[in-house]
Amino acid sequence: MYRTKTCGELRLSDAGSIVTLAGWVQRSRKMGGMTFVDMRDRYGVTQVVFNNESNAALCEQANHLGREYVIQVTGEVAERSSKNANLPTGEIEIIATELNILNKSDVPPFTIEDDTDGGDDIRMKYRYLDLRRPAIRRNLELRHKMAFEIRRYLDDKGFIEVETPVLIKSTPEGARDFVVPSRMNPGEFYALPQSPQTFKQLLMVSGFDRYFQIVKCFRDEDLRADRQPEFTQIDCEMSFVQQEDVLQMFEGLVKHIFKYVKDIDFTEPFPRMTWADAMKYYGSDKPDTRFEMKFVEIKDLTVGKGFAVLDDAPYVGAICAKGCANYTRKQLDQLTDFVKRPQIGAKGLMWVKLEEDGSIKSSVSKFYTEEELRTWAYRCEATKGDLILILAGETMKTRKQLCELRLEMGSRMGLRDPQKFSCLWVIDFPLFEWDDETQRYYAMHHPFTSPNPDDIDKLDSATGDVRATAYDMVVNGNELGGGSIRIHDAELQNKMFSLLGLTQEDAQYKFGFLMNAFKYGAPPHGGLAFGFDRFVSILAGLDSIRDVIAFPKNNSGRDVMIDAPSTIDQSQLDELALAILPTNKD
Repeated sequence: MYRTKTCGELRLSDAGSIVTLAGWVQRSRKMGGMTFVDMRDRYGVTQVVFNNESNAALCEQANHLGREYVIQVTGEVAERSSKNANLPTGEIEIIATELNILNKSDVPPFTIEDDTDGGDDIRMKYRYLDLRRPAIRRNLELRHKMAFEIRRYLDDKGFIEVETPVLIKSTPEGARDFVVPSRMNPGEFYALPQSPQTFKQLLMVSGFDRYFQIVKCFRDEDLRADRQPEFTQIDCEMSFVQQEDVLQMFEGLVKHIFKYVKDIDFTEPFPRMTWADAMKYYGSDKPDTRFEMKFVEIKDLTVGKGFAVLDDAPYVGAICAKGCANYTRKQLDQLTDFVKRPQIGAKGLMWVKLEEDGSIKSSVSKFYTEEELRTWAYRCEATKGDLILILAGETMKTRKQLCELRLEMGSRMGLRDPQKFSCLWVIDFPLFEWDDETQRYYAMHHPFTSPNPDDIDKLDSATGDVRATAYDMVVNGNELGGGSIRIHDAELQNKMFSLLGLTQEDAQYKFGFLMNAFKYGAPPHGGLAFGFDRFVSILAGLDSIRDVIAFPKNNSGRDVMIDAPSTIDQSQLDELALAILPTNKD
């Protein structure tokens, strides 16, 4: 064997034993007549000592070791004279008697340590080196443990894991599909699944009343820190359930994983918030409830004073930043610049300070009296030392801008602790969203989401007001996952397709296989899907999902390590009956 022990398992109780280790050179250093080599593998780091007095040839060989050389060392476990309390193996070292260089290494482009000097681009190009870093390894170990525990939990609850196809029919609705040409069927294409939605519904028709799958999904959409073109879902579906059954089941799963990973006990039920309240008080359907700072509407207090910005705005909203009245003009200008960024798009920011001495200052004091400004403060529950920040404009747009400002203030005030967790359900989403450009309704979730039974009579008369039987799990301002109760009645499903602008022919072409299956007795069913990558990243305390995925893509959807996507040979194009057309870029 190449090794009898790993670099992470030896302890003081092993002193005196002869062992063989194999791994990589983390670092080496010379001190007098001795050379110390830190040797690393997946399990940890062990210090190896080469003594010039006892074996000069061996020590000279060790002096030529470079970073990331792959070596094999045999020696005796001994107690260290200067112990390292920060290292699990810090009480021992190996007195080397034999050294074998298994493979040399070029000098790596960045240091293989937690605090690496490599930027994102270089780390992604050499991802196989980045994965050697303990921080990344721990993320993947966490992912592995969570996957196993999720499977154990769901198996115990009677769920069966079923794999569904990766090459499916394209049904573009929402995000773009990735498509795959078929050589055997020229001119026809498969799509990669955005989710196993229709297949898990077919499994309910098939009588598999509790299904799950930890599954790869694909969406061709613009990327950001918490998005990848290929990602992993914990996909689940249940038959003979209503919304409450689904919420109880998967709230239990989330609580179980928090206890398993973080030893956090959520003893109380997760709060529930309607979509309307989430937008009203937080400007987001995934509110970060680790801190308060809810929106306060003050439009009625601001009109009629000759200030057109507030007089003409349909919506005026404020947040109260506790203890921030000491913000300087420079800091307030920075906040103004923040909300004016193109990605936020506000035209300006107004503020009111309640000074510690009882006085009041404001950027709009030219238009409003001190008494009027104190009325604003009373509405916002502001007291001495507080800062009120105000935005105005079109309602939904301004709420989203105020949401970004709220999150920025939460970060500045240290209220977004990654080790504090706040979970809730957001419920009662709209069933439809209107698109002004196409002048039609789209499904906010997907076409199979069931309307709230209390709103079915509004489908024709007040389509935009119909609520969905849909729900999202939100953790620390992140959408961990979501789902809905599905439509299982063919007549209601046809009605849904009609409202979405699909003709019977379109619906039959895209979803005929599902509708035909429903003719044979579809049970009431519903489910949800959690973002597995995001779940792991939240528990790892990361902002991005990239470092919980072994080989991720960058923000342009490229794998810079293998240089994909790439062009293919003309012979492959000919075989697939494809031609590449010129683009604007060309």
